[in-house]
Amino acid sequence: MKQRLLVMNGQKLVQSERNGEWVTDKVEKALSIKPGIYNIHLAMAANKSKTYDGVILHSDKNFVFQQIGKNFVKHDFATFSRSPVGGSNLHIRYEADKAIVAPTSIKIGRSLGR
Repeated sequence: MKQRLLVMNGQKLVQSERNGEWVTDKVEKALSIKPGIYNIHLAMAANKSKTYDGVILHSDKNFVFQQIGKNFVKHDFATFSRSPVGGSNLHIRYEADKAIVAPTSIKIGRSLGR
């Protein structure tokens, strides 16, 4: 099943494709997720030998979806001790098939070079 997130006006719409049309399944607060369309059905499964830094877009009973640059990664929900907060920038790594989560600061912009 194809799923996407539509973020606009402070709302996050979780949509799935049925019979060629996008149907809204759930509406939530967008928190700090930037407006846009996120095709989370394109997410690749997380490789447990790697680490991931990025924004948590969505979580459901099966997966936690994270944006890494312009790509999406899905982590198995069962590997987390608690559900990560949507919109937060997190560093996720794995130890013994458990997700270890730590906050990260993604710095965007340029310095003035003084």
